[in-house]
Amino acid sequence: MESTTLPQYKLDFLKAAIDGGVLSFGRFELKSKRISPYFFNAGDFHSSKLMRALSTAFAKTIIENESTLSFDIIYGPAYKGIPLATNTVEKLGALQPEKYDDIHFSYDRKEAKDHGEGGNIVGAPLKNKRVLIVDDVVTAGTAKREAIDKIRKEGGIVVGILVALDRMEKLPSPDGDDSKPMPSAIGEIRKEYGVPVLSILTLDDVIGGLRGIGRVEDVERMEEYRAKYKASD
Repeated sequence: MESTTLPQYKLDFLKAAIDGGVLSFGRFELKSKRISPYFFNAGDFHSSKLMRALSTAFAKTIIENESTLSFDIIYGPAYKGIPLATNTVEKLGALQPEKYDDIHFSYDRKEAKDHGEGGNIVGAPLKNKRVLIVDDVVTAGTAKREAIDKIRKEGGIVVGILVALDRMEKLPSPDGDDSKPMPSAIGEIRKEYGVPVLSILTLDDVIGGLRGIGRVEDVERMEEYRAKYKASD
C-alpha cells in the first residue's frame, strides 16, 4: 500500500486487516439496521501474525500520542479488550522499554469472583492509578460507559480511550430520522467524560488507503455511506 498521508504503521495495520479478513467489504446489516458497505471485526485478529499487527498499531498510536496520554495501566474490557490490553502492554515494553517497562494491564470479569482473590478486576489494582482503556470500536458507547464506571468504582482515573477503528458515524436519531444531524458515540463520550478518545484508523483513513490501492468501487460505496451517516462532531 502506498499513501502520501498515512503513517506507515497505519498502512501496515490496514493491509493486515484487509488481508486477514478482519476488515471486509460487501453488504452488512448493523445493529442499528443500517446497511454498511464494510465491516470490522477485531475478534478475527486471532492468529499470531494478525495480533502482532494489531498490538503494534495500538502501541505506535500510543507512542505517537504520548504527549496527551499519561497512564499507569492499560485496561481491556471483557471480552475483546482483554487480548488487546495484554498484547499492547507487551508491545509497548518491546518498542520503548525505557518508558513502558513498568506499565501494567487489567481487565474485568463479566461476573465477580466470590472465591480466591475475588473481585471484578484481574491484573493490576486500579485504585489511584491513571487508566487507558483499549478496545475495538465504539458503537453506541454503552460498553465504554460501563468500563468507565467499573474503573471509577475501583478508584481508578480514566485518562483516555483508544480504539482500533473510528467509524465517524452518527448515532441514530431518537425519532428514527437518519437524515437529521447527530453526533457520534465517540463525540458524546469525549463531551460527557472530558477524556481523549483516539483511534488507530478512522473511516477517512480507510477510504484514503483504499483509494491508494485502486479499490475504486469500495471507495465509492464507502463515500456514499459516509455522506449519509457522517457524524456532526
